[in-house]
Amino acid sequence: MSLNQLVVWIIVGGIAGILADAVVKGVRLGLVGSVVVGMLGALVGGWLFGQLKISVGSGLVSDIVVSFVGAVVLLFLFRVVRR
Repeated sequence: MSLNQLVVWIIVGGIAGILADAVVKGVRLGLVGSVVVGMLGALVGGWLFGQLKISVGSGLVSDIVVSFVGAVVLLFLFRVVRR
C-alpha cells in the first residue's frame, strides 16, 4: 500500500465515519473514533456488498457510500452491544 492509498483510505474513512456518527444517534466517538469506524466500515461494507452482489460503481463517491453503509452497520452493532 502506497502513502497515497493510505491517505485516501483515511480521508474516505473519516468522511464515512463522520456521516455515520451523525446518522446513528447515541454513539459519540469523536474525530479519531469516527475515522477508525469509517475505515473498519469500509472493510465491513466491502464484504457486505460483495456477499449481496451489489455494485455501486467505482470511484471516490462509491467508496464513501460503501464505507458509510459499513460504518452505520458497525455503529448499530456497537450501540446494541453497549446496552
